[in-house]
Amino acid sequence: WYPGAIDRAHGGYRLNHDGQSAWRGDADKFLVTQARTLWFFSRLATTEYGGGRYLEAARHGYEFLRDRMWDPLYGGFYWATDPSGRHATKPDKHLYGQAFGIYALTEYARASHDAEALSLTAHLVGLLEAHAYDRQFGGYREFLLRDWRPAPATLCGYLGVGPGLKLANTHLHLMEAMTSYHRLAGDGTMRDRLVELILINASAVVRKEVGACTQYHRRDWAPVSGRPAPLVSYGHDLKSVWLLAEAASAAGLSGGLLLDLARALFAYALRYGFDAQRGAFCEAGPLGAPADRRDKVWWVQAEALLSALSLYGVTFEAEYFTWFSRILAWIVNSQVDWKHGEWHARVGESGTPSGDKADAWKCPYHNGRAMIQCLELLPAIAGRSGASGPRGVRTG
Repeated sequence: WYPGAIDRAHGGYRLNHDGQSAWRGDADKFLVTQARTLWFFSRLATTEYGGGRYLEAARHGYEFLRDRMWDPLYGGFYWATDPSGRHATKPDKHLYGQAFGIYALTEYARASHDAEALSLTAHLVGLLEAHAYDRQFGGYREFLLRDWRPAPATLCGYLGVGPGLKLANTHLHLMEAMTSYHRLAGDGTMRDRLVELILINASAVVRKEVGACTQYHRRDWAPVSGRPAPLVSYGHDLKSVWLLAEAASAAGLSGGLLLDLARALFAYALRYGFDAQRGAFCEAGPLGAPADRRDKVWWVQAEALLSALSLYGVTFEAEYFTWFSRILAWIVNSQVDWKHGEWHARVGESGTPSGDKADAWKCPYHNGRAMIQCLELLPAIAGRSGASGPRGVRTG
């Protein structure tokens, strides 16, 4: 990712690489992956592995978001631009994308101590509060038009749904963003919004009878039902395991309030989504039934790794460290491309990898974060438990 992803010609990041990590030429730049890559370099710059070059790489991405992807007329970020950033190819304001704008700007402000970046973040948070927050039912509208007006009911958004639905995925990432923002800015109003997002992700989207989350909901948070059965995304539920704990901590709530839910989400993913033969998690499956999308997707393994270690760090129960070790073994042996670099996007049932190394959705965010946070968690856990955990599991 460094320096190969740095776009010296146009600004921002080059994220159009094939399965062998070869750059395929200029392509549209998407807010989600531009922001995620900015987040990665900002976070990397603050680690013991960091340094000035990664902060410079983060600055490079920040300037592209500020100068090219920010809408100078109405505020907020475009969903996508052409490679130069001079023309918005998808200008509407999707909350999924705005969430990553907040997340990336906050991390950059933390790493760089740049007051301008924090000010821009606060402005974006204010736009969401003014235009996108749903004061009747809670949560946020899925997307709006470029000028922040409500989208027509017949318009399909960039994520494939109309404006009348609310996605659990979007609200998970909004919680992620507001957690980071509240930690840095200490905004009282946003603490209230963060607590509400915790309730949404810990209750409204959870199908409590089975212990899993569903994605699609009406504006009043009633789940969309019918046939086929709702799909459970194991990676999102596994991410909720550790992210809900972080959000609760940022809001000043006891993490113990959500521990039973974390256990249940992890247990459901294991029961229905874990491929015991290969030692990795499948992508998704119908609610209450085994996985039917069985590819091993890079980001799902990354979130599973972090959730298992996070649960071990809270409970010191050996089973979670065992799952962490098994998932890590899969990643090292099958998901990482040791020849061309990065992780394979997908590994099929036959063991054959496929997919791009970088594109509109793939960048160093999920796996980069998992590696950074696991490397920080391991010595912290060892420091609390000694050389081995209370059940005899070595943590070093």
